[in-house]
Amino acid sequence: MADIPSNLDWVRAAPEDAEGPGPWIEIAFGEGDDGEAPVYIRETNDPDNVVTTNRRKWDAFVLGVQAGEFDHFVEGIQDAEDITSPPGAPSQQ
Repeated sequence: MADIPSNLDWVRAAPEDAEGPGPWIEIAFGEGDDGEAPVYIRETNDPDNVVTTNRRKWDAFVLGVQAGEFDHFVEGIQDAEDITSPPGAPSQQ
């Protein structure tokens, strides 16, 4: 497993009004500005389990999300709150 730098600036991907510990996804960008610069991904409920990719692959993934290439993974979800509320949180319906 690659060494994870201890000085990373983790950015949480959560709705602005989100409360509680999540679990949420966090992203940190490693040193470098080329396509091979590392990108680190983890969940707040398991911060020691870090997935590493590179900036080129991360950018391709983000562009794919923006283009709707992954929409089929959320088909049938009626309310975005279903996926943004922590498990066990009361519904706002």
